[in-house]
Amino acid sequence: MRILITGGAGYKGVVLASELLKLGHKVTILDNFMYGFDFVLHLVGNPSLEIVREDIRNIQDTLVKDYDVIFHLAAISGYPACEANPHSAQLINIDASRHLGKLLGKQQVLIYASTTSFYGKSGDVCTEESKVDPVSLYGISKYQAEQSLMQRENTVALRFATIFGVSPKMRIDLLVNDFAYKAVNDRCIVLFDSHSKRTFLHIKDAISAYIFTIDNLTNMCGQIFNIGDNSLNYSKLEVAKHIQKFTDCKIIESDLEDYDIRNFIISFDKICRLGFSTQWTLDDGIAELVKLYQFYRPFTTYKTI
Repeated sequence: MRILITGGAGYKGVVLASELLKLGHKVTILDNFMYGFDFVLHLVGNPSLEIVREDIRNIQDTLVKDYDVIFHLAAISGYPACEANPHSAQLINIDASRHLGKLLGKQQVLIYASTTSFYGKSGDVCTEESKVDPVSLYGISKYQAEQSLMQRENTVALRFATIFGVSPKMRIDLLVNDFAYKAVNDRCIVLFDSHSKRTFLHIKDAISAYIFTIDNLTNMCGQIFNIGDNSLNYSKLEVAKHIQKFTDCKIIESDLEDYDIRNFIISFDKICRLGFSTQWTLDDGIAELVKLYQFYRPFTTYKTI
């Protein structure tokens, strides 16, 4: 297949590109490379890879018309980044996604990287049919984009659990990644709303879900799927206690309210019925993160773009 990955130099995108190349696909990474080029250097020598430096806000039909499958990952991702860049969140997450959907031909398959974050704070078990209640600009923008793109027949929306684990393009703002970083470097994890539950997924299992989707398009096109595993629903306190097994850190439960209030349990029965299953546990991811953070000291900032 000829495959385009928007946001292909990002946390998930660069790992997805690598796996698709291993499977023999012809892959194009489209990214504005606002964080640099180092994350894709190990892939440049592959003759089946093409790299296009372009901002998703400026995309034209000539850039997308020749692909069988488009993985749409480009976004301002996460609560902190969207709050720091609200205008860009609107233009990139919503407007550019809608524009991309209109540019694609009817036969082209679009696989959209959606999120479970907009299920809100009800504490209920949420299926794909549950009422959504986004509590942040990130959740609102991703849901609006999903609703627009699902008007296309050949679209699949994958609502991912919160990803964790190591990537060439690291993100430490994701909850498990962030907690592990603080445990190693500060020897302390401060919890807000410590008993609120979320759902988690190792990055390698997220990539497996993307591959699973292109292998099962007949059964998945036109539908929305929660992506994760029923065994990976944890409270923040439970995550912190898992990390404490690997590090000498203290857990502090604050009585202050979290700005990013989310509390839900996700059902992944729908994707599991098709045969998808995860392979990586929370402890697997924590072990590799602790190993990384013993030497990894990133400079992090949220740019206004």
